[in-house]
Amino acid sequence: QVQLVESGGGLVQTGGSLRLSCAASGRTLSNYNMIWYRQAPGKEREFVATITSSGSTYYADSVKGRFTISRHNANNTLYLQMDSLIPEDTAVYYCKSSDDVWGQGAQVTVSS
Repeated sequence: QVQLVESGGGLVQTGGSLRLSCAASGRTLSNYNMIWYRQAPGKEREFVATITSSGSTYYADSVKGRFTISRHNANNTLYLQMDSLIPEDTAVYYCKSSDDVWGQGAQVTVSS
């Protein structure tokens, strides 16, 4: 069974850091483009970052320079390192593979 399981969300103060993980089972992550999305309360889901199967990375302007997407092939896990967090980053964060398998979501709350 193909599954993406997220972890690492939580509550942090403005300026703090968190690292989200997205562990894959039933598939090899490096064979897919992987994407992080987020959805804030009352807003539409939005793109955050992506890493292609070849390792290229792309970011939304709102997180560029603060967030880093990476992939650990041996652990078959996707990461999102989030630094210099601001309250506007508060959202549920989802990982997704390019064939539309989604993680369950991880809540990130940044207090002012």
